[in-house]
Amino acid sequence: MKKGIHPENHRTVVFKDMSNEYAFLGKSTANTKETILWEDGNEYPVIKLEISHMSHPFFTGKMQLVDTAGRIDKFKSRYAKFDKK
Repeated sequence: MKKGIHPENHRTVVFKDMSNEYAFLGKSTANTKETILWEDGNEYPVIKLEISHMSHPFFTGKMQLVDTAGRIDKFKSRYAKFDKK
């Protein structure tokens, strides 16, 4: 690996799958303002995921309904206030 190109500010965070409430510890450099109390009694930053290995059909072997809006629906709801009709 090349030296000096990897970030040094990684920290332990909780990744939480919002489709089935599954959570796991990992490391990340992503910024987040939310925190969660983990099983070990410590408080960690939380990164919310729409899908993880516990809800993805490739890893589960079955089709699961993920209750999330599509990209177009999210875009329309986010920018509806700017719509000039």
